[in-house]
Amino acid sequence: MLDVANLEVVYNDVILVLRGLSLEVPDEKIVALLGSNGAGKTTTLRAVSGLLGVHEGEVTKGTVTWKGQEIQSSEASTIVKSGITQVMEGRRIFAELTVDENLRTGAFTNTDKGSRDAAYARAMDLFPVLKERRNSTAGYLSGGEQQMLAIGRAMMSDPELLILDEPSLGLAPLLVEQIRDIIVDINKQGVSVLLIEQNAAMALSIADYGYIMENGKIVLDGDAEKLRSDEDVQEFYLGLHTDESGERKSFKDVKHYKRRKRWLS
Repeated sequence: MLDVANLEVVYNDVILVLRGLSLEVPDEKIVALLGSNGAGKTTTLRAVSGLLGVHEGEVTKGTVTWKGQEIQSSEASTIVKSGITQVMEGRRIFAELTVDENLRTGAFTNTDKGSRDAAYARAMDLFPVLKERRNSTAGYLSGGEQQMLAIGRAMMSDPELLILDEPSLGLAPLLVEQIRDIIVDINKQGVSVLLIEQNAAMALSIADYGYIMENGKIVLDGDAEKLRSDEDVQEFYLGLHTDESGERKSFKDVKHYKRRKRWLS
């Protein structure tokens, strides 16, 4: 459904952030995009969702194709109407509005009343806690509840592709598991998912395919199971390391490490 090909992005006409990045999100699949801070993950999302201009960014080369149509020059609202919705890092809820009001703002581009009502009912089914607190002020929700609200608001536009930017950020392990399970449920309902995460263990546990970014380009990609068993991924992203005796050690016990040359090529 989504095809990003040889994408280059420049900020303020001088800062090259993406360097020929390519990735695909097939229909009804979960794709994980992993990488450390500064790798270019959020810039990739902005290019897909039409938000580069807000941040003085510009696509200078390559294409972003959605269901056969190039969208790299489209407005964000047009992209949402076409079926792509993004949940931004940090949740970005409207803190002074109620839960119900936040949800309904997510349906701004959904002009069909029947579709809006169905999307609202689905959000309530996905997030029972929001149903209980729909008249509460959103700013008083817990971090996990706010993340659920952000996802529920995105689902109000009835998307075909849901983009999630660091949904587990700042959440306790139990809440991370809940968010992971919700992502799986959404995918089972026929929604494709592009999941951007630093929590590689969580992302790869539910993804069908994964990409790893370094310095604005893809350095490794493959089936999620393949990436989970890759030694480099285990050391640099899953926090695992095997010493000379074959014993698996925690990443915090590794004093010196160096990326293999192929990661920097």
